[in-house]
Amino acid sequence: MGKIIAIVGMCGSGKSVATEYYEKLGFKKIYFGGVTLDKLKEANLQINEKNEKYMREYLRKEYGMGAYAKILLPKIEEYSKNSNVILDGLYSWDELKILKDKFNDNLHVLAIVVDKDYRYKRLEERDVRPLTKEEAVSRDVSEIENLAKGGPIAFADYYILNNDDLDKYHEDLDKVTKKIML
Repeated sequence: MGKIIAIVGMCGSGKSVATEYYEKLGFKKIYFGGVTLDKLKEANLQINEKNEKYMREYLRKEYGMGAYAKILLPKIEEYSKNSNVILDGLYSWDELKILKDKFNDNLHVLAIVVDKDYRYKRLEERDVRPLTKEEAVSRDVSEIENLAKGGPIAFADYYILNNDDLDKYHEDLDKVTKKIML
């Protein structure tokens, strides 16, 4: 069985950059946010912050706070049989518990943290799904209060402070990866 690394962090922390780093190392990617986007497309709803929030909360009301882990568990099991796996965007405490129960010590949680003002500036400037500061604050509060996002960040196995440039971030990812792959 391959290693499974779950990347956690608030929106704009650098989860996607870390995921790309691991994909270049040969990890198979599973994007938790893809469930939201797929469900919005199925419902013929426009992809925007309001609808994404609605869908994230709807799925958790419908399937419980571990919804995304439950939906993605078969795919994670399949990928991990023959490959290392990177989980981009694990959100809730319940999702973490489901995956820890299933994969135990083979699941490694890496939290990416960034000073809030720096993160909000990044979100305003990013090309894909940019957010204003007001939208980012609203999303942060919603994810903490309604999606239990803080638990996996607080209980992570490893932390990277991503306030510097991309080279420093990659160096820090290298260090953590060496520890995980031992």
